[in-house]
Amino acid sequence: MLRWVRYLAWGGVAALGLALLATAAGWLVTDGPLGQRPVATGPASLGIGGPFSLTDHRGRAVTERDYAGKPSAVFFGFTFCPDVCPTTLANMAAWIEALGPEADRVNWLFVSVDSGRDDPRTMADYLAAFDPRIIGLSGTEPQIAAAARSFRVFYRRVPVEGGNYTMDHSASVFLLDAAGRFAGTIDHQESERVALEKLRLLVGRG
Repeated sequence: MLRWVRYLAWGGVAALGLALLATAAGWLVTDGPLGQRPVATGPASLGIGGPFSLTDHRGRAVTERDYAGKPSAVFFGFTFCPDVCPTTLANMAAWIEALGPEADRVNWLFVSVDSGRDDPRTMADYLAAFDPRIIGLSGTEPQIAAAARSFRVFYRRVPVEGGNYTMDHSASVFLLDAAGRFAGTIDHQESERVALEKLRLLVGRG
């Protein structure tokens, strides 16, 4: 009987360790501060990433195939975002600088969830404040919805006073390897040290 109790105790410790490892590796994908609900966890999260058809901020029609062969860091947001998006893009620019030449081995993608306001010109003007290697992607509502489904991204339009609106959306940066397979996330509140460790591991995977 004592032996079984001991086995159960060690099983609980192992499960807790796996959960902590999953969190550290970015396998637990959550919404931004407005939602904080899980989108995908553990093995099911391997379905993150897939086909999309969008337009980059230079007006060129692109699909996921245009970014094949290099790892990708993908963030969904919108240009009218007051806090999370500019902060994440500023962080992304800092990671690019810290990585040095290795940053050129990564696709840095900012996908808009706001089809009503974010056309290529708006995206280009907005991204001029950040590193030029960050590529803005936008599209029609059906195109954005399809891309969001591929990444298990949550977003919704939220009315505000004056007849305007804002967007609630997932706040993680999704990491894909060179084959387009999900490799983890960088949380909105991740430290720069941990974020860079994840990115260097991603680059090392090729």
